[in-house]
Amino acid sequence: MRKNGTRDSGEAGRRGGVQTLERAFHLLEVLAAGGGEMSISQLADESGLPMPTIHRLLRTLVAQGYVRQQPSRRYALGPRLIWLGESAERLLAAWALPHLEKLVAELDETVNVAMLDGDRAVYVAQVPGTRPMRTFTEVGRRVHLHSTGVGKALLAALPDEQMIDLVGRIPLPANTEHTIVDRDLLLADLRAARVNGFSVDDGEQDIGVRCVAVAMPADTVRAAISVSAPSVRLTDDMRERAARLLRRSADELGRELISRNGST
Repeated sequence: MRKNGTRDSGEAGRRGGVQTLERAFHLLEVLAAGGGEMSISQLADESGLPMPTIHRLLRTLVAQGYVRQQPSRRYALGPRLIWLGESAERLLAAWALPHLEKLVAELDETVNVAMLDGDRAVYVAQVPGTRPMRTFTEVGRRVHLHSTGVGKALLAALPDEQMIDLVGRIPLPANTEHTIVDRDLLLADLRAARVNGFSVDDGEQDIGVRCVAVAMPADTVRAAISVSAPSVRLTDDMRERAARLLRRSADELGRELISRNGST
């Protein structure tokens, strides 16, 4: 700062650059939360940014491939984010692996990590249990949010308004006779999960399979850790123990992510 109390041009430029980055990331997050295409007026309403700023940011983001403009002149996330997302998934999987291995050593059941991917959840890491009869999900598989433990944990972890909006527009196919396909019942189930601290898929994705899932801390990443097993083994008592261990692992991994982020 200069002696007369005004900021020098170098400091002002740095602050302006940081603000531009913050606004660009905020715009990308608004587009991601929108779940599809958005008009520039919708972006202005949702982001709270001035229209000239949005025009300027969009020109840069489109030129770099992070946003694409549709023939309708609406905007959507661009293909270059796919590469970034895949890289982030690989990093999370690598960092989560020791925590998953510890869980398997304690529970001897298959454990997974999944991330929110638009209106689906995508599995990014898995460590299988060692028992002869065990569950298995392919890494990279995208699943519905309403019928899986990880999906419901991810939904329940969202701010209430965003959760209600997403539940109102995601598809709710009946994968089994136990799948919740009523939106009001699904919201009630998600609010119960918030109170309990974990979500449960009880034969809603696959008959005879139960899954317990816990979301990562809200200030880290939109991801969830789960344990899945045949229903006959994942009893109510086992479910409570699994939920407690999942929460411990989610908190430990969350602290590690924050520490890694702070050290960069």
